[in-house]
Amino acid sequence: MPFSKLGLSEDLLKTVKYAGYQQPTVVQEQSIPLILDGKDVIVEAKTGTGKTASFVLPLLQLLQEDSEQKRKTIKALILTPTRELAGQVSSAIKIYGRHLVEPKRAALIVGGSNINVQLRSLIHGVDIVVATPGRLLDVVGRQEVNFDDLRFLVVDEADKMFDLGFSKEIESVLNLLPHNRQNLLFSATINAKVKALVQHFMPKSVGIKIEDATPTVDSIHQRIIEVNDINRGPLLRHLIQEEKWEHVLIFVARSRDADIMASKLNKANIRAEAFHGGLTQAQRTDVLAGFKKKNINVLVATDLAARGIDIDKLPYVVNYDLPRSPNDYIHRIGRTARAGEKGTAVTFVGHEGQAHFKLIERRTGMRLPRESIKGFELTGKPLPKVKGNAPIKGLRMSK
Repeated sequence: MPFSKLGLSEDLLKTVKYAGYQQPTVVQEQSIPLILDGKDVIVEAKTGTGKTASFVLPLLQLLQEDSEQKRKTIKALILTPTRELAGQVSSAIKIYGRHLVEPKRAALIVGGSNINVQLRSLIHGVDIVVATPGRLLDVVGRQEVNFDDLRFLVVDEADKMFDLGFSKEIESVLNLLPHNRQNLLFSATINAKVKALVQHFMPKSVGIKIEDATPTVDSIHQRIIEVNDINRGPLLRHLIQEEKWEHVLIFVARSRDADIMASKLNKANIRAEAFHGGLTQAQRTDVLAGFKKKNINVLVATDLAARGIDIDKLPYVVNYDLPRSPNDYIHRIGRTARAGEKGTAVTFVGHEGQAHFKLIERRTGMRLPRESIKGFELTGKPLPKVKGNAPIKGLRMSK
């Protein structure tokens, strides 16, 4: 089904064409008509399925169609779990709304940025607020924020919202909003906490579930390379240089590791930057912008970047350190092969990581072939497992 059949206006269709989208994704095809029809909608779909456009496009159209709405009052609130995702949604609003007769003003309310600037943006009046829950409540606590004209609430990445411990903040935000509004919720998974939220504030909603992430995963070439931990750095530089990787996202476990690796890559004449929670918001914004523009070839990131960051046509993702869980593995590799593109995900596995990666395979229902690179083969034997002493009742190891 083409975008022209979804009920979008000519202005938005022009934007979609300008952005290079040929056809809507499955989630866009199913959700956009329902949202335009005024329904409360719950969408359960994996990462990389085009969820942001699924709510931004119809939201802009509904705001444009309401000629009686008061100007410079908040009509839509979009909640996201992270600053990066909020920034991405805010950028999407600007991109998709560029051809509207009356462009909609959006304010970005997130931590790590000057709160006084954000307060002034609300005073001057905006149509849409994109916010993280904690900073939104900080702003509300400092000045009166008028939600009387609010017509739309979007909760994006709802499961991640609860994973990060925002349940009380979400409840506080909901208590600030008028009851008569259209609610949209998007989530990679619908767990018990998300279900409770749905039952509380959108009991008559229409549910959409994109059954699995198979189309996304199938478009990713997954390479599992066995290598000793000590040789991962040299192997990484070898692959970047010999296979001419010009744009690659690398995941490591810790912020310090990201800084060290970026420094080593730069010494090897590979333009790289670290991306983690230890940077200020301004630094993270600059680094991400440079990577998107390909001024930076390699971004070395912690799992801060695993969700919500959309790098257009990113060809390579590397799991330098193994992710902690199967879900994290899917979210990491899902940074490539987005919106119908192809991509490659490379995972390094040493002796110590064999059992953990087999668990990831088992939980994700995959069995992936191993490979080795000449000169970097996995050698030696795994260290023997040492069984600890039996626990003593009433005692446990100190922290």
